[in-house]
Amino acid sequence: MTIGQRIAQKRKELGLSQEALGARLNVSRQSIYKWERDANLPEVEKLIALAQLLGVSVGWLLGVEEAAEPGQPEAPDTLSETQLQMVDQIVRRYLDAQPKRKKLRIASLAAAALVLVVVFSNLFSRLRTLDNRYQSLQSSVSGISGDVNAQISGISGRVEEILKAQNSLTAEYGSELLGLNLFQGGSGATFSVYAVPKTYQEGMTAEFWADNGKEITTVPVSEIESGKFSAQLRCNLSNLISLSVVFVLPDGTRQTQLLEDYYNLLLETFPNVSVSCHRLFAEDVIDGVLTLTDRYATVSIQGPQQGNAAVEEIKLGVFRNRELIAWAEPCDMPETFQGFSEQDQYYRLPNLTIPMGSEDTLQIAALVTDSYGRQFITCEIPMVVENETERTPYLTYASDGRYSSDPADWVLD
Repeated sequence: MTIGQRIAQKRKELGLSQEALGARLNVSRQSIYKWERDANLPEVEKLIALAQLLGVSVGWLLGVEEAAEPGQPEAPDTLSETQLQMVDQIVRRYLDAQPKRKKLRIASLAAAALVLVVVFSNLFSRLRTLDNRYQSLQSSVSGISGDVNAQISGISGRVEEILKAQNSLTAEYGSELLGLNLFQGGSGATFSVYAVPKTYQEGMTAEFWADNGKEITTVPVSEIESGKFSAQLRCNLSNLISLSVVFVLPDGTRQTQLLEDYYNLLLETFPNVSVSCHRLFAEDVIDGVLTLTDRYATVSIQGPQQGNAAVEEIKLGVFRNRELIAWAEPCDMPETFQGFSEQDQYYRLPNLTIPMGSEDTLQIAALVTDSYGRQFITCEIPMVVENETERTPYLTYASDGRYSSDPADWVLD
């Protein structure tokens, strides 16, 4: 399997979407898409984080830890006695076949050749031994590093748990996502929450909060049942919803504690749409101008992780600094595309000349409208101009691959 196939296999085994995996690694969904298509390789730091997240070793991801095939013979360290005798017989037969006047010179050459064979055989043997020792040392260092990192991670996690326990206002708490509600032009979520105060006072009440980043939904609870406050919370969906409890003491004192954060709930209700543009990476930018001629892009569509939203409309365009330059036209699959899915949608980019400076970004992005009337932006990793003294400036992927999926952050006309 390739590295991309190994990443995709483990991600699916863990039940993670490309968006969810990207969020945990702080990279875009397009980065995960490219890794799994083997269009790009993760950076070293991301590769290590990816291996830890997927519960595998870096060596397994790279395909270097698979067992050697059984019965495969190892190369000999030195020539055997039989091999040396065969070399000696070949030299003698060759000498007997030569004229007498050349035998002395040839004998010297043959002897030198035999010495070189033995010397190089021993040299190669030593080199193999050194290489084996180096590999063993490297493996040991990697193992020690992994053990140290695991111990540090374990200690950090334990310290965090202790600090949380010391600062907690609750003896116990919990939350559960009961369901998502999609409707025309919007979406919502319903949660079940409860909290048991560490120190209960007669007359104490509680409030549960759901903060979606734009508004806070509050539900007050005055009665305690079985030693805990509980309620149901409803709020509009976003990609980060924080649930909290506020204990209100009889004297009016308010104490707040965060209960749970829910990530990417909104994204998981959207159809999974990915954009890929071909032949843009490493394209030359001559005299500050990028020229696009006869270029195509593909759009792949999969269903959402949550809900039943479907794609209603897709508009694909070329954007500089998130500002529309031109829309692309749908087309049939180009004959130059080999091995692409017939389920993908294909777009022909208009022929363009685009000024590109060192601070500019270029993106091929899609404005997607789903069956509930909601709109979002999906695109490839932003591309920037790379300036090198040894060659013409060219396009490359930006080191920061994040982008906004909110159409309000883009200029669409």
